[in-house]
Amino acid sequence: MTILKTLSCAAAVALAGGAVSAETVLIHGEAGPNRGARAVALQWFADQVAERSDGDMRFDIQWGGALFKANAAVQSIADGVADSGSVIAVYYPQEMAGYGIADLPVNNPDAWVGMRATDELMRTSDAIQEDLAEKNLVYIGTWTTSQVNIGCKGGAIKSVDDISGKKVRGVGAYGKVFGEQGANMVNMLIYDAYQGLDTGLIDCSQGYSYAVAALKQAEVMDSYTILDWGQVGGLGIFMNKDMHDSLTDEQQATLAEVGEDMADEFGRLITSANEKAIESMKEQGVEVITLPEEDRTQLVEAGQKFLDEWVQTASAAGLPGEELLEEYKGLITKYTEERDANGYPWEAKSN
Repeated sequence: MTILKTLSCAAAVALAGGAVSAETVLIHGEAGPNRGARAVALQWFADQVAERSDGDMRFDIQWGGALFKANAAVQSIADGVADSGSVIAVYYPQEMAGYGIADLPVNNPDAWVGMRATDELMRTSDAIQEDLAEKNLVYIGTWTTSQVNIGCKGGAIKSVDDISGKKVRGVGAYGKVFGEQGANMVNMLIYDAYQGLDTGLIDCSQGYSYAVAALKQAEVMDSYTILDWGQVGGLGIFMNKDMHDSLTDEQQATLAEVGEDMADEFGRLITSANEKAIESMKEQGVEVITLPEEDRTQLVEAGQKFLDEWVQTASAAGLPGEELLEEYKGLITKYTEERDANGYPWEAKSN
């Protein structure tokens, strides 16, 4: 059972009987703080649900891990500790194998393209839907960390050859690829990378442009290399299935509509935040480098083994891994072509 299904509010009641209004209040668990681009997007989602439902539904967001930590989200949502919550797939490589497809080092660094491809796959794949249903979960919408790049103090990474021998804080499969290129991988949270770079515990840290700015890491970086490779996109909103099934068809449709639109809104937010972060790095004297195409291709090819490993993991979990990966790649191509033909949706709205 969920914490709170429906909160009924009584309006002014006349002697002969008055009108009573009701709203559905949904408790959402979020492990992160109420700041940053993702927090803004989550609040946008909550506000849009309230607006588009004409006040019939609203979300009560519990920030900062008040209900559960990130590594307990899936079970907590399924058990009804919250009606919905933010899930990070990397903490659940087996349980959320389907969603973990968005974390693979495929050849796509574009945040909006990645979110749109992930969102469509999660909504249209019967196999993924059935797998989630068995876990008492329903997919609602997705975010992304945006593309993985790398900042260094000391020697810059200007080619794949420069990776060997460096002490690197890595991110998922992207870190594993660097390890296979000769980097000495250091297990460290992104929040500790500032101190790690400052003290020399690490030479480089893989991360995301907006996060570099938010964590002020440019203060301890000499260079920042744009890998133009891929992203970590397996993080989004999931709902307790019992709760979702108890909603009306109209309420479910509203959640799906807003969840789908969230990719456009977060795409706008994260693209702008990343552009500003890179400009800020340049102003602070950080050398911004773009990895040469042949080196980028080398990293993409080196990441293929981790795509193959995901196929095996997904298949072991009862999912059609190879079929899903091909479908995902096709969706990336679809939205890349749509972006190239029409631009980003927020650009069209501003013209």
